[in-house]
Amino acid sequence: MSLFITSLNSGSNGNCYYIGNDTEAVLVDAGISCRETEKRMRRLGLSMQQVKAIFVSHEHTDHIKGIPVIAKKYRLPVYITHATLRSGGMQLREEQVVAFSAYTPVQVGGLTVTAFPKHHDASEPHSFIVSNGQVNIGVFTDIGAPCEHVIQHFQQCHAAFLEANYDEQLLENGRYPYYLKKRIRGGKGHLSNHQALELFKTYRPPFMSHLLLSHLSAENNHPDLVQALFDEHANGIEIVVASRFQETAVYAIGTARVQYRQGDLFAQ
Repeated sequence: MSLFITSLNSGSNGNCYYIGNDTEAVLVDAGISCRETEKRMRRLGLSMQQVKAIFVSHEHTDHIKGIPVIAKKYRLPVYITHATLRSGGMQLREEQVVAFSAYTPVQVGGLTVTAFPKHHDASEPHSFIVSNGQVNIGVFTDIGAPCEHVIQHFQQCHAAFLEANYDEQLLENGRYPYYLKKRIRGGKGHLSNHQALELFKTYRPPFMSHLLLSHLSAENNHPDLVQALFDEHANGIEIVVASRFQETAVYAIGTARVQYRQGDLFAQ
């Protein structure tokens, strides 16, 4: 059975990733408005009625700003750690807040979501693996360094959202102040293109079919640059650069490589 994935938006202006099967789905983060989330899902033929939960990676605004309205409107549980909830300051109904712990699987219908820690300058940040028991999808963004947790889980993925935030030369020569450059590349900020590429080249499993490059910097990166860099080493894997302005296509990820399904097949 396949899992269906799309990036609804990816970047410092908002992050939201959809992962689901034929009957239910989860959102990992919801950093764009409820209205924009709905609009983009409709264009893809996806239904918010299939979304059963939101999982929160950390408290930065570009990952949470749409959550209160979406969760209230659709009565969704929000899986979030206590520290992230405190730091994020979101107003959520008590009955909608569900705490999770690293390496403790959460069952959402036929989906299993497992969180694990990551290096980022947030209170209690986590990455996620979403699985249907056969297919594994990883969400690896806002990662300061490719630690052993990321490496271990990346090797299990049939597809992944992987951060490729900045080009080292563009960051070094860009207009950001020194303190911000230091934060971005300081081990608890973001992955560079070449850090992401080395992770991909060294640890990709033979069954990986899709890689969605995510959270590109508007100032210190360029989609064409990243696409060309990864295409050279793709070895048959579909490389998709997730946009900060619009949704990607919906990709069907199975146990065999190269499966794809147009979004309008999902309309309900």
